[in-house]
Amino acid sequence: MQGLDLVGRWPVDAAAAAVVTADGVVVGSVGDQGREFPLASVTKLLTAYAVLVAVEEGAVEWDQQAGPATVRHLIAHTAGLAFDTRTQQAEPGTRRIYSNAGFEVLAETITEATSIPFATYLTEAVFDPLGMVTSSLPGSAGAGGVSTCADLTRFAAELQRPTLVSPETLAAATTVAFPGLNGVLPGYGMQKPNDWGLGFEIRDHKSPHWTGKTSSPETYGHFGQSGTFLWVDPTAKAACVTLTTRPFGDWAIAAWPPFTDAILHDLATR
Repeated sequence: MQGLDLVGRWPVDAAAAAVVTADGVVVGSVGDQGREFPLASVTKLLTAYAVLVAVEEGAVEWDQQAGPATVRHLIAHTAGLAFDTRTQQAEPGTRRIYSNAGFEVLAETITEATSIPFATYLTEAVFDPLGMVTSSLPGSAGAGGVSTCADLTRFAAELQRPTLVSPETLAAATTVAFPGLNGVLPGYGMQKPNDWGLGFEIRDHKSPHWTGKTSSPETYGHFGQSGTFLWVDPTAKAACVTLTTRPFGDWAIAAWPPFTDAILHDLATR
């Protein structure tokens, strides 16, 4: 895929990227697929998927109380908690406040319900079944994950054809939860509305955005402040994983959208 050549022009020391289609085929890759990278907030996708498993197992329920709100509020960033503290900044369900602290409460809720440390639960519920052999959660459930492009490619394939949860559960998680709420998308400012699913950021018609101008509104995923992202575009029937060693900044704001547009063009003209 010619779009992957753009990665070599980025001002980063190292990067790895891969594109996987809905049938699980990796149609292109670049960089060391086995190198471990800190994921930053891409971790939230993995945490969210473990929560989906926990809901299907009956360990927790979406509308059960969890800290100041419910499981559903926490995973959709509508619990009202501040970004990095448990300060209550709004009533649950009234604002979209992106919160690492909310994901910590979420992980604690799963731990309490299952009597299994969340990092262990994530490994047993997601990493091991998908063969994600190098992925780990040595830090925060919101931003402390470590993984490789090869492992996240397996996860991206799972997001397109789920085996660990039902298609209906995943469809609900990638549909806007608490629609119409405004909020700040970190790095990109106020979005009206700031659409989010159950742990998955939804592109919709946000502008500016880290995906491409040609990305479908249904595109979902997450980016991380460590210079990482994973998106799934259901219209293109493909997903892209990209990991770098340079923190998110102006370089990424400039580089990522045209990269995604080039990948989508390659997919459309295969």
